[in-house]
Amino acid sequence: MLVFAYLPKALKEKKQHIILEYEKKYEPVGMPALALLVITGILMAYNYGVGVESWFHFATPIEKVVSVKLALLFVTVLFALSAQFRVLPKLKNNPDILPEMSVHILSVTTIGVIMLILGSFVRFGGI
Repeated sequence: MLVFAYLPKALKEKKQHIILEYEKKYEPVGMPALALLVITGILMAYNYGVGVESWFHFATPIEKVVSVKLALLFVTVLFALSAQFRVLPKLKNNPDILPEMSVHILSVTTIGVIMLILGSFVRFGGI
């Protein structure tokens, strides 16, 4: 919704309040969901027999999928922290920050889609 409905309108009209209102409304859902993603991502790794000692070794097909998904998860967390503590405070007073916020929004959305696709590879034993 954010990428296809709110972001284009905010960029076209150069009105940051559109993004800020969306963020205010959905942050109480988004941040706990991100925390849950981190927890379930780590549990998923262990569930598939990829303990912390095997992360990022890329030795087996399942380790590859799990490691890439974990890396993307950590990048998502970094984007969320950057948006929350660096970009959003500046956006409140400056609509010129909209392009930077757009990069965050598009990056996190793209990463989410990639993680979804990678998750489907788990059913086939990895990549």
